[in-house]
Amino acid sequence: MKSLTAKLGQFLALYGGWGLLSISFLDSSILSLPLVNDLLLIHLAARHPERVVLYAMQSTVGSILGAYLTYFVARGGGKYLLRKFSAGKIARAQHWLDRNDFVSVLVASLLPPPAPFKVFLIAAGILRVNPVRFGTALLVGRGARFLAEGYLAALYGLRAEQYLKDNLAWVSLVVVVVVAGTVVHRRLASRRSHRPSPSAPQD
Repeated sequence: MKSLTAKLGQFLALYGGWGLLSISFLDSSILSLPLVNDLLLIHLAARHPERVVLYAMQSTVGSILGAYLTYFVARGGGKYLLRKFSAGKIARAQHWLDRNDFVSVLVASLLPPPAPFKVFLIAAGILRVNPVRFGTALLVGRGARFLAEGYLAALYGLRAEQYLKDNLAWVSLVVVVVVAGTVVHRRLASRRSHRPSPSAPQD
């Protein structure tokens, strides 16, 4: 099965940006193609820097569509999808989703494999996380990740391709810190702005 999956990834990679969309869709839904999308995105962006935004968009759209497929299957009663995950991973995903579903999906969508991205998608469906918040978190997370990878590859060209391949985990971690930190900061600022101001003392 792994051999067939690898061959499918190699075949789709021949189709450039549309291959990116297809690979990211499959990786977020019915198959696992870890890092194939990221590596192809970096490769294409390094060779065609003028298309980096298009490549990032195609990767993001494919990943979101695949994630929604997984989400709705799980929401419709697909608990059997959790069988291939350990009880510990499932419990942690549900714990974080209960605490803050938006930030949990956001951070999970930023991290590269072997981070348990798909278990968060399935758990989000089972817990019936708001689909709009779910999609928005994916849009921000996946969009930031793919755009950062593509931008760095386009900026530094072929010299950066091997470096990004070898250090993808660190690059993703930096993106996680920046994006998640920005989201948390904005939420805290929004809460402070909505707090009622203390009434002035009366004479």
